[in-house]
Amino acid sequence: MTRRAFITVVTMIFYAILVINLTSCQNQEPKTYESASYKRFRENHISYEKYNEFNTQFKFQKIEGFEDGAERYYPSSIIKADNQYYMWYSKPQFNSEVVGPIDANDTLRAFHWDLCDIWYATSTDGLKWEEQGLAVSRGTAGRYDHRSVFNPDILFTDGKYYLVYQAAKSIENARWSKQFRTSGDFTPNVIGMSVGNSAAGPWKALDEPILKPGSEESWDAEVIHEPTFFVKGGQFFLYYKSHGRLPWTPNISPGKFNKDYADIPLATGVAIANDPKGPYTKSKYNPVLMGGHGSMVWPYRNGVCAILPEGPERNSILFSEDGINFYPKIQGLTIPKGGGAYRPGTFTDVNTSPGKGITWGISHQLYPNYHFVRFECDLSLEKGNRVRKEYKMIKEYMNNDSYDYNSKLNID
Repeated sequence: MTRRAFITVVTMIFYAILVINLTSCQNQEPKTYESASYKRFRENHISYEKYNEFNTQFKFQKIEGFEDGAERYYPSSIIKADNQYYMWYSKPQFNSEVVGPIDANDTLRAFHWDLCDIWYATSTDGLKWEEQGLAVSRGTAGRYDHRSVFNPDILFTDGKYYLVYQAAKSIENARWSKQFRTSGDFTPNVIGMSVGNSAAGPWKALDEPILKPGSEESWDAEVIHEPTFFVKGGQFFLYYKSHGRLPWTPNISPGKFNKDYADIPLATGVAIANDPKGPYTKSKYNPVLMGGHGSMVWPYRNGVCAILPEGPERNSILFSEDGINFYPKIQGLTIPKGGGAYRPGTFTDVNTSPGKGITWGISHQLYPNYHFVRFECDLSLEKGNRVRKEYKMIKEYMNNDSYDYNSKLNID
């Protein structure tokens, strides 16, 4: 046999063996069988409701103290000071008609949140509230906060109180979306801040806003909405809702439309600062949550939770350890909209003291008109620790070679 013939035979044998091996691999039975649902269950570390520390039901009930018929919405987070609960909220001029941005003037509102000031109320039990009056009023002509201040949240740190809120400068910034007469928004708007030495004030507004919309090319080019705080690692995380400039959204403003974010009608970003007053730097990972209209965040363990009434992960609770990367923990809930939770422990850095979770708060409802309700849930750290302990027992049983019965596994 010639050398060439020998090489040819060896090559043919090699390819024959290769084909046999490939065929054998293709026909080989898998070691384990996993459906798509079961695989998600194992890989995503999700658990059944009884073993899920985020499993809860939100219940709603009436509160007292706001029966005068005035509009009030977007209550802040609730804190306790001087042995009573405090909350802040948007309140427009009483009996001021909403006529839309085309017909609005100095006394007629373009939108429900137009011509608003920040008011506050106190309570000893979270059910009976007493409106105390004005906290932060609109600024003088020419200021960034002259037209309206609205949708507040509160931060308490180092003995000072920081009220943060949306602000609009002029009726000239009110854009009509052409969907219906009163639709649209202030574009651009900004986030303002006032500082006080006590929860009751007085408040001093900063001369400049602490956050503005991004450039035309950015995902947050259009608006800056619904600010709320979280504290971790000595830094202040300011979450906010926004979206890019899109021709079919309610907030059309002059400038180039953004095609890169055309499939994101709404999202949540975060800006981070070393001082409550800033400067704030927007995260390069923005947006960090897909959705966000009427969302709520609160500290839990060494991270932060969020609920989203809108978006692809709506009606869910998500958790992030680093404040940037959120993962859904439970879905399909009836959740508060535009809510502010009572924050036990106020705003302690979660790296110093674990976030205690939430058990109640105040949210607004739209029908038959804007009004406040109290919500209750069981998302406390105490409950979470108990569920984790029970789940750990199940895992230990699964990993134990023994099949001995343990009565402690009879978990309700």
